[in-house]
Amino acid sequence: MDKRPDLNEHISQEDFLDFYWLKNELTTFCRNNQLSSAGSKKEITDRIAHFLKTGEKLKPISKNRKSTSTFDWNNESLSLETIITDNYKNSENVRAFFQKQVEKKFSFNIKFMAWMKANVGKTLKDAIQQWEVIELEKKNRTAPKVIPPSLEYNTYIRDFLSDNPSLTKADAIRYWKIKKSMRGSNKYEANDLE
Repeated sequence: MDKRPDLNEHISQEDFLDFYWLKNELTTFCRNNQLSSAGSKKEITDRIAHFLKTGEKLKPISKNRKSTSTFDWNNESLSLETIITDNYKNSENVRAFFQKQVEKKFSFNIKFMAWMKANVGKTLKDAIQQWEVIELEKKNRTAPKVIPPSLEYNTYIRDFLSDNPSLTKADAIRYWKIKKSMRGSNKYEANDLE
């Protein structure tokens, strides 16, 4: 088994990409090398890999469009007719509104938050209807929940436990710690138990 190398400016791009790194390790590397640590874990990883290969310090791609709305999602009074604006924020004010409107226990989820961002111009009444559709889909789901690729730990634990029902989450975590310290894929494989 290859020993996991230190994450510093002397690591090769190949070694860097072959091992698992926590986001805080990546952001520390960025700080130490005057790289931007903005963005998702994947964006930071790509920026570091580019730096290690070329020495070039890429700036993050700006995703910020200039908002035209000045609606204050933290403080404004909300109603079913409130229009979703281009500066929409998942605030405590919004959470409180939705909790009052739906009889079920309301919570934000990734799919609903993405819907809100993608549906500027619709109303909060439309949003409540969409939230109920998403909740019904979750309730009736037969396939396992899709875990975003950036959540390698969660995916590994789920796949490990699914393949080894007689083992515990503590076992899965123990094997994850071994797996992430090794060169190569961080996906669960049946031979991880060998």
